[in-house]
Amino acid sequence: MRVLYFDCFSGISGDMALGALLDLGLEQKAFLNELKKLNISGYSVDIQKVVRNGISGTDVNIILEEGVQENESRHFHRNNGEKECHGHSHNTQPERNLTDIENIIAMSDLKPAVKAMSTKVFREIARAEAKVHGKDIDEIHFHEVGAIDSIVDIAGVCICIDMLGIERIYASELHDGKGFVKCAHGLLPVPVPAVMEMLCDSNIPLISENVPFELVTPTGMAILKMTCAGFGKMPPLSIERTGYGMGKRETGRFNALRTVVGTLYEQDMIPNEEISILETNIDNMSPEILGYTMEKLFDNGALDVYYTPIYMKKSRPSVMLTVLSKYGDEKKFSDIIFKETSTLGIRLSYSLRYCMNRELVKVDTQYGSVRVKVASSEHFMKFAPEYEDCKNIAVKTGMPINKVYELVNEKYRQEGNSVAIQ
Repeated sequence: MRVLYFDCFSGISGDMALGALLDLGLEQKAFLNELKKLNISGYSVDIQKVVRNGISGTDVNIILEEGVQENESRHFHRNNGEKECHGHSHNTQPERNLTDIENIIAMSDLKPAVKAMSTKVFREIARAEAKVHGKDIDEIHFHEVGAIDSIVDIAGVCICIDMLGIERIYASELHDGKGFVKCAHGLLPVPVPAVMEMLCDSNIPLISENVPFELVTPTGMAILKMTCAGFGKMPPLSIERTGYGMGKRETGRFNALRTVVGTLYEQDMIPNEEISILETNIDNMSPEILGYTMEKLFDNGALDVYYTPIYMKKSRPSVMLTVLSKYGDEKKFSDIIFKETSTLGIRLSYSLRYCMNRELVKVDTQYGSVRVKVASSEHFMKFAPEYEDCKNIAVKTGMPINKVYELVNEKYRQEGNSVAIQ
């Protein structure tokens, strides 16, 4: 599987993302020919190889033709090649709402996949802006994101992803600065409100750096959120190429976005799910109540629940309750634990886990149907009959339960194509 990884050690903006993707070795003429299919005029694209901090990378500038040129105030507030506080700068370009932008994309000659990806990015920005400003999404008029240069940045990034043949995208944690940025409405905090809104309920990790500048722009944030399958450490890759997209601002350190393209290494053995782990120590409850608590946790969707014998202070025999849950379900299970047990505190941590593909199928025997759990990966396959179904047959027929297991296992091996249970 061909994978793209965004390493956002100095944030991300639209032009940095475009430069980093082009720096992976895409042929500029082929890219510009694809970009022409956007069917808008009034701009040119300046793509240059530059060296910053001793590192070679690509710097991209969208140059507006006379008549649509930005005024001085917009240039003053440029950040990483993109204007701060989009939606607030004054310029001579026409204001556009989401429908206007979607029509531009829909009427273009871009590939369907590029159109779909570009539209998703713009919709996310519009959604965030609408929430921040307390307006309906159709009422949002973009000064900056509706401008030609921002449309070109977003469409250009989507074109590059398509040209690279990327099948899955990941990104590192985001690094943003601190302080304030000057906008038409005054000084706004960093991260800017639209970026903070996009981070809500996204599971995207953010690290605040001691840099007095905006490093993550709304356009860069939206690109990552709407294209990436996961965030954090780079997955195990057989790396083909790396690229650097240069930022415009001097931040006191290397200001660039790094991209990495490669192939997943042993892809079926890559952690593919993040889970939450809730733990608490209990030393003053009866076993019956502990058993009831376990049943209730399972009934509410816990992935796993177990007790570990431990010794607490004064050598009291006790247990540690551990609950594995889907990411985002922590509050639900914490409430159950607090309600049903005597504990006063719960430890919370997160972990990645390896998961095989799983499905539940039905095997028909002469004694009735039995559900079978089937797990598979590229190199392995395993299956196991459901205990309760085998127990029911054993009770009904008087057969030893191990014989029921053998019967179902043999039946599944013979058929191998049982119907999956939806």
